[in-house]
Amino acid sequence: MICTTLRSDDVLALAHWLTGTLGLTPGYVGADHAELFWHGGAVLLGPRRPDDPWDTGRAVTYLVLDDPDAHHARVVAAGGEIVQELTDQDYGSREFAVLDAEGNRWSFGTYRPTEPVSDGTNRAY
Repeated sequence: MICTTLRSDDVLALAHWLTGTLGLTPGYVGADHAELFWHGGAVLLGPRRPDDPWDTGRAVTYLVLDDPDAHHARVVAAGGEIVQELTDQDYGSREFAVLDAEGNRWSFGTYRPTEPVSDGTNRAY
């Protein structure tokens, strides 16, 4: 499992937006931190503080799904600010992106990275 960690000016507001608008599943949600889930992965939210060595600023997070058209309709109906309309990419993915109130971009698409096989034969370098 991989977990993305983001800092937030308002953890509760961002957590509610991510669950209500984008459809992430809430775990623990509090003002001090939140744990949200998406198909086996997690997004961890913490408060932004001065001189925080873990605050990386704004982020782009890619979430894999099977039906981007239906999810796009859900996000639009919930008032999400679409920054990339549904697009068929030349690498075979169908994708769109939305902006949250803190400047993070959330991209949804059908592209699924392939984990390397144990003998390393699919390494590109």
